[in-house]
Amino acid sequence: MRSLYFLLPGTDGKFACGGLFAELKTVELARQVCDVAVVTYEQREANTLFLDDVLQQDTGDIAFVVSWGFHVPKLIQRLQGRAVVYHAHSAGYGFRLPSWVPILTVSRNTMGYWGQLCPSSPIFFLPNQISPEFSDRGEPRDIDVLVQVRKSSEYLLKQLVPALQPHCHVVLLDRFVEDLAALFNRSKVYLYDTAEYWAQYKVTEGFGLPPMEAMACGCQVFSSVNGALADYLDPGFNCQSIGTYSTAYDRDRILAALQTPATQTLPDDFFDLYREDKIVFRLQEILTAVNDFFDHVDQQSADILGLSPQRIVQLRLQRFFQKIRQKVGGK
Repeated sequence: MRSLYFLLPGTDGKFACGGLFAELKTVELARQVCDVAVVTYEQREANTLFLDDVLQQDTGDIAFVVSWGFHVPKLIQRLQGRAVVYHAHSAGYGFRLPSWVPILTVSRNTMGYWGQLCPSSPIFFLPNQISPEFSDRGEPRDIDVLVQVRKSSEYLLKQLVPALQPHCHVVLLDRFVEDLAALFNRSKVYLYDTAEYWAQYKVTEGFGLPPMEAMACGCQVFSSVNGALADYLDPGFNCQSIGTYSTAYDRDRILAALQTPATQTLPDDFFDLYREDKIVFRLQEILTAVNDFFDHVDQQSADILGLSPQRIVQLRLQRFFQKIRQKVGGK
């Protein structure tokens, strides 16, 4: 099996974000399946490979994993002729991929996007991991409502939070914390509303780890259901929607939830798909298939037409003229 080299612009400083941490979790999971290394390509880091140096060596037994959204097209062009895998966290970036690049998607929402855009590419579903520390510890909950400021909508921060503050203990989290699971275990309700944030960048919520992590810790979740959140959130059954009709409507439902323990009981196996053992199993199967695919690419040229913009225009014109011929023939 080929070694996996995960390409990241950097692993600290300005590159620290949820997407980076999720990718580094995948790196650790992949270590259980094959040889793995992290390779940076924008900043050199101590004890970490740098892409310029790696490309000076023989890379025949290496598959490069790219994931950093807007950097992907240039990286794939730079890696032309080498084995490349795209680990797709989000959708909507606007680029297409050649069929020799397998796509590993973290959500079914993202899988559907790439299945429509690049139907000739090998596409697989590999969800993000919910780490073991995210579980209900049965501890007292002294925080009524928890809100992470980053990615939250203006409505949530400027209307709903002020409407809640006179009635309950609201905590706004505006910094990185080492033990987010501990905060979730102290909280009764968790609010998450990112549709506005992702709309500004014209890309989608790729997975939405925080609401699932909060649910795993026993929080009642009020959330938007944009993008991949729709993979697992089910308003009225395992969560409630937010930003619905009026501030008063949201406020009253949240205050009612604080007075009543959660009535939605999650199935025992709800989180199984997102735990380490199941992800490692899927990764083993996926990487076996990906390696077989790369072996085939080495021996066989592609002969299936992709859905490029030009191809779509051609198909529409063919359909248009076919209808004209049918009408003329019918007369």
